[in-house]
Amino acid sequence: CDPGEATKLLYDLLYTEPIKVVLMPGCSSVSTLVAEAARMWNLIVLSYGSSSPALSNRQRFPTFFRTHPSATLHNPTRVQLFQKWKWTKIATIQQTTEVFTSTLDDLEERVKEAGIEISVRQSFLTDPAVAVKNLKRQDARIIVGLFYETEARKVFCEVYKEKLYGKKHVWFLIGWYADNWFKINDPSINCTVEQMAVAVEGHVTTEIVMLNPETVRGASNLTSQEFLAQLMSKLGGKNPEGTGGFQEAPLAYDAIWALALALNKTVGPLRAKGRRLEDFNYNNRDITAEIYRALNTSSFEGVSGHVVFDAQGSRMAWTLIEQLQGGSYKKIGYYDSTKGNLSWYGNDKWIGPGPPADQTVVIEEFRYLSQKLFVSVSVFAGLGILLGIVCLTFNIYNSNQLQRCQGKRLRRYIQNSQPYLNNITAVGCMMALAAVFPLGLDGLHVHRRQFPVVCQFRLWLLGLGFSLAYGSMFTKIWWVHTVFTKKDDKKDKRKHLEPLKLYATVGVLLGIDVLSLMIWQIVDPLHITVEKFTREAPKGDLDVLIQPLLEHCSSEKMNTWLGVVYGYKGLLLLLGIFLAYETKSISTEKINDHRAVGMAIYNVAVLCMITAPMRRLITRGEWQSDAQETMKTGSSTNNNDEEKSRQLERENKELQKIIQEKEERVSELRNQLSERQALRSRRRPSAASSAAAAATTAASIGNQNHSSQSPQYPAHHHHHSDPKSLAPPPGYPASSTDNHAPLPPSFSNATSLYQATDAKMGRNNCHASRLQLLYK
Repeated sequence: CDPGEATKLLYDLLYTEPIKVVLMPGCSSVSTLVAEAARMWNLIVLSYGSSSPALSNRQRFPTFFRTHPSATLHNPTRVQLFQKWKWTKIATIQQTTEVFTSTLDDLEERVKEAGIEISVRQSFLTDPAVAVKNLKRQDARIIVGLFYETEARKVFCEVYKEKLYGKKHVWFLIGWYADNWFKINDPSINCTVEQMAVAVEGHVTTEIVMLNPETVRGASNLTSQEFLAQLMSKLGGKNPEGTGGFQEAPLAYDAIWALALALNKTVGPLRAKGRRLEDFNYNNRDITAEIYRALNTSSFEGVSGHVVFDAQGSRMAWTLIEQLQGGSYKKIGYYDSTKGNLSWYGNDKWIGPGPPADQTVVIEEFRYLSQKLFVSVSVFAGLGILLGIVCLTFNIYNSNQLQRCQGKRLRRYIQNSQPYLNNITAVGCMMALAAVFPLGLDGLHVHRRQFPVVCQFRLWLLGLGFSLAYGSMFTKIWWVHTVFTKKDDKKDKRKHLEPLKLYATVGVLLGIDVLSLMIWQIVDPLHITVEKFTREAPKGDLDVLIQPLLEHCSSEKMNTWLGVVYGYKGLLLLLGIFLAYETKSISTEKINDHRAVGMAIYNVAVLCMITAPMRRLITRGEWQSDAQETMKTGSSTNNNDEEKSRQLERENKELQKIIQEKEERVSELRNQLSERQALRSRRRPSAASSAAAAATTAASIGNQNHSSQSPQYPAHHHHHSDPKSLAPPPGYPASSTDNHAPLPPSFSNATSLYQATDAKMGRNNCHASRLQLLYK
């Protein structure tokens, strides 16, 4: 898996006899440089151990095939599992290397097609601490992790510290780690084996199936178990886990069979054209195209499963799904992406009652008025109304008796108290008390369609009740002050006060209220409004939050209307207090109860001017279930703002860490770029040895294995009448009769290819010392 060593071997193979027909590299890093350079010699490349998604690029690697599936083959399986467990919101965390970036790009496309959202996407270079904290902060539940084994230990050590595990979380990892990867003593982390075991429990892995789980005899006439037995005998008792490439052995075996069957396929077509495989040379593109067609249509049963290649030359295979249960991996299913079949064992095990939710479940819960409170206040309001009825009945009854009363002095005394105004006061008080009943009605008693009627009924009862009750008292004080505080009138204490003027005054005050309420109702009527408050966690250990909702009456410009009403009523209250104070020393028989009325005005004014603003202050801000807590803390809005401020400060610190890490990475890449440019300026390729230059170029290209650019996928058309067997590799003749087609510049001139790739290399930020040579 050393690209430099591979370059030397490639040169030796190409320039020593005999002529080679097919190259068979193993690792992705070597396959990248071999497959890109192979076009110069018209060679087919067949790999058995390369998983890099970047190799699925027909424009860059026109003659490349592999029996090892691409790393993106995990993604259809992951999407299938997301849908099976009804998850629509996932998060991702990746190590910033090309293989994981391209895999994640492919996953994003697939989940988008499936209607699944990636709500959080985190990445890290070496230290995953900040990325894991961000996952916790953004409430990530279903997390796909893409990183190498050593970084996996770092990630899950941070996962343990942040408590991002347990019955609320599911991690999806790559399945080719060692089975005991989380038990290995790693000096780069400060977590114990027991802590790591707790953090990784229950995670799900996906792994390419490299050994056919079914007992099928394929092209080699061997079952997978028979192949494994023969392989073990070849090892001579060696530990399979310590033998390099042991897992990929079935893929390598099937690669040989795929090549053998493909070469057999070419015999007939080549013989029909008067050609043989033995006629192949590095300038013969027709034979290369024929081998390409044969490999492109490969389809047979191998020891690793059914062998078939997709349009990009990558193997299509089954995926094994495992889950860590009790510290060991258990198979829970297989997925065949070619047919979309999920074979499920049904033995998945969860820490909670089942698969967790992909996000916190929010349950909307309407808050209703306490029925005990409603009944209690209604009883007191009913007693008040009953008292008002008694007073009103007493007044009406005795007014009739007054007509038959013989004592003029008594009759005059009662008439001077203005009994009709007292009756109006009693009616107003009863109306205001009656408003308690619609005020206590909410969604528990009234349907939403009837709620606007209740809202209007509340408004009119309160408005008119206040106008009648307070207006009648205000009228008495007003006329006492108007008539009996004038100097001329003080001499005549017996001046008659016309009742019609009193009633007219009450009528004016009532008319102003009626007019304002009508305008309010017509212009901006009250309607039901649902207000949301701070979410609450239930007492039970459930993965849910309660969203308190409150229905109340409101209008679009509620504050404006309340300001108008409160302003008008407030002025009346202040004026009433002033008039009551001015007339406190007046003694008159015309309105002989004005002192008691003045005292009533004091009470009404004080209560209204204290309770209305205080109620507004208490109910402002977010919902608090405990009224005492609200009184202690004041407005909960202030607390909420403080919490948001602290959260923003923490987030700012985390983002500063990320920025610092990125800046260090950018500085490092700039240094590497300047070194590479200096190296390129000293390099002077010789035009006399184009083949050697091409081989050197291949080594340079190999260092681009982890390029951050996403692979481009060419269009691949399938027709019933034009099978895959007719498809030549890109840049090769569509028909074997085109024997004299001129070679494209990229095939005919190795030096120009070297210069082009040299310029491309100068833009690359990767450095050989940082390459992960193995994708697996």
